[in-house]
Amino acid sequence: MSRSRPVVALDGPAGAGKSSVAQQVARALGFVLVDTGALYRGLALAASERGVSWDDGLALGRLAAELKLGFHATESGPRLTLDGVDREDAIRTLSMGDGASRVSRHPEVREALLGIQRALGSDGGVVLEGRDIGTVVFPDAEVKIFLTASAAERAKRRVMDLRARGQEANLEEVLSGIVERDTRDSTRPVAPLTAAADAVHVDTTGLSFEEVVAKVVGLVRERMS
Repeated sequence: MSRSRPVVALDGPAGAGKSSVAQQVARALGFVLVDTGALYRGLALAASERGVSWDDGLALGRLAAELKLGFHATESGPRLTLDGVDREDAIRTLSMGDGASRVSRHPEVREALLGIQRALGSDGGVVLEGRDIGTVVFPDAEVKIFLTASAAERAKRRVMDLRARGQEANLEEVLSGIVERDTRDSTRPVAPLTAAADAVHVDTTGLSFEEVVAKVVGLVRERMS
């Protein structure tokens, strides 16, 4: 292992539980957590507020290069800051989830945010979660895990999460959105959603949250031994 502590690449489709699992795994290992999806959500939010179309790759790339995207630590985990302002709650909506998928398909956006992601994890001892961490951002990650679950299971989890945040959510609409997003993310020409060839697949359907976290932590510790 080239680093003193590993880079953990945690990839998978929308609703697979990456964010919550990554947070607990990082906490259990004493690692830093980087939610790369939050960066794309933050860009989608900024674009929406500034009148930049999610379909305009050039304008989005320029905006991404100008924004100050980062995280600040709290007891409940890292929260996204946009130009120094906490925008975590604003990015955790169905609309911004869709926006993240739409802006991330542009090569100008991927290029603008790639350096940020690599800088955040270059020293190791970090868990990065997203959709192309093990294939594009850190193809040399010491631990690569691809979390997945059935579309129906992911839709149920997303509805529960949204309702817990006080947002209205319809199961059929959420399921339809997840299926659509899976197709869009996996077929985009730039950095498509796909498991790295050397990633360990973990199907979380039917597993408890604690079981998933324990499995991932075990995989990392095995690599560190």
